[in-house]
Amino acid sequence: MILKGTKFQLKVWKYLRSIPKGQIRTYSEVAKAIKKPKAVRAVANAIGKNPYAPKIPCHRVIRSDGSLGGYSGRGGINTKKKLLKLEGISI
Repeated sequence: MILKGTKFQLKVWKYLRSIPKGQIRTYSEVAKAIKKPKAVRAVANAIGKNPYAPKIPCHRVIRSDGSLGGYSGRGGINTKKKLLKLEGISI
């Protein structure tokens, strides 16, 4: 798959692909993992612009307070809940 996005978006999306099925990360953890710990909002924006969901599993990223945040894929937050449930994650 050839991805199209900004350099920053591609970095974020590449990391998302490394999150194992059945696991979640927070937006803050993603920012730290890509070596941009202060870029939490930019990470959230990049995830929100992911046109490749669920192939790039942005549904595995949640807010630090444990709430789901958003989902850019078809069906929005309800789809995110379903995908997480299918992976054995209940939030």
